[in-house]
Amino acid sequence: MTAPSVTVLEIDLFERDVTMRLPFRFGIITLTEAPQAFVRCRVRLGDGREGTGLAAELMVPKWFDKDPALSHEQNIDQLRDALRLYREAVLANGAQTPFGHFASLYRPHLDAGAAHALNPLTASFGPALIDRAVFDAVCRIEGLSFANAIQANLAGISPRDLVDGFDGFDMDGFLGSLEPAASIHARHTVGMVDPLTAADQSPEDRIGDGLPETLEEIAAAYGHRYYKLKVGGDVYADIDRLSRIARVLDARACDYRVTLDGNEQYSDAQGVLELLAAIEAEPALERLNAAILFVEQPIARARALEADISPLAARHPVIVDESDGDLEAFPFARQMGYSGISSKDCKGFYKSLINRARCQIWSGEDRRRYFMSAEDLTAQAGVAVQQDLALVTLIGLDHVERNGHHYVNGMAGASEEEQARFLAAHPDLYTRVNGRVCLRIENGQLAIGSLQVAGMGTGTEPDWNNMREMGA
Repeated sequence: MTAPSVTVLEIDLFERDVTMRLPFRFGIITLTEAPQAFVRCRVRLGDGREGTGLAAELMVPKWFDKDPALSHEQNIDQLRDALRLYREAVLANGAQTPFGHFASLYRPHLDAGAAHALNPLTASFGPALIDRAVFDAVCRIEGLSFANAIQANLAGISPRDLVDGFDGFDMDGFLGSLEPAASIHARHTVGMVDPLTAADQSPEDRIGDGLPETLEEIAAAYGHRYYKLKVGGDVYADIDRLSRIARVLDARACDYRVTLDGNEQYSDAQGVLELLAAIEAEPALERLNAAILFVEQPIARARALEADISPLAARHPVIVDESDGDLEAFPFARQMGYSGISSKDCKGFYKSLINRARCQIWSGEDRRRYFMSAEDLTAQAGVAVQQDLALVTLIGLDHVERNGHHYVNGMAGASEEEQARFLAAHPDLYTRVNGRVCLRIENGQLAIGSLQVAGMGTGTEPDWNNMREMGA
């Protein structure tokens, strides 16, 4: 299928506040609230047909830019700036294929972001949402699901026009080989301050909203087999915390797998090696140690790609997350001993598809497994979760970190009408708990067959009247 020429006519930016039911501690922040950004985009194809697409993502402080001198509100303003800068560029970019918009604006947008003191990861938030909304509109006009559209390369993805390493690679054939699944395992995140057992909560701390609160309750209610465990850079405290988590997980009569997320809390690979050695030496962690799949970005981004981490990678595969600022990050990380990289919708779906292709190319070249993981930045139920799930199942991942559903009371903040529409359109993915529409997780899995609708995984729209304009 030939990629259509697309002119972007309008881009509207909105936001809506999200309040956490439980505090979520990661890295240097304990998150209790944040606004969610929404994008609505109207496009015209070369044959004159017009349509509208959408995208959404939580604007999380102290992840994209962890400069302690910046306040939470300043961090969120940076993400707003990234959206506004890219909106201006896309609206002035004329007619391009969907990927052509991304490719032609990729370097100019990073440069514009740098001029506004936005690091590449922060600047990429703008293209991540707006490119998604543009392609969602194209899929809806053509009546194709995201999977079918990518398989046919409706976006016109051609990495060799943008980055090295794709000469002779059959990108159309690669995209055509991708197949979505009907379900995917949800990997539950255990935050740094999450209660593990009933003993960790006083009666006055109980929320009582019908959703599980402690790790024991979560494991019993959802039947997870995959978990993401946050570690904080203090080996003694981490071993104590992991031992208490292991007691909960080991008590369940099922096999489980875990990933360790360092959230940049270690200054170098030696500190991470000390943690892994301490885990191996602790008898209470024998089963958990055997269950570790990989370690996620343990070293602060300022130093993460400075030195070879091969001694660390010899213990467990290590992936890049926060250091994944631009399209050159993964090739450089490869040279330093990293074998994996995260897929996050907030970093851009074109980047995920390019990196997935790199994994296939490099695994053949190096005779070493390169892989992607699916990570979550508290993606909220509704548009954000569904677009992310549509992507990660297509690139062949069988488990995805999901944490937004736990720290927020379902589609809290959305109108009753919006919640009812999403439940009706995606009854396999959602259910009601005490009146709120929440993700349905059964036997640790999310059923996602209903995402195969025209567009990027969303068969309905949010309540635009229940939001505020982001402003000029």
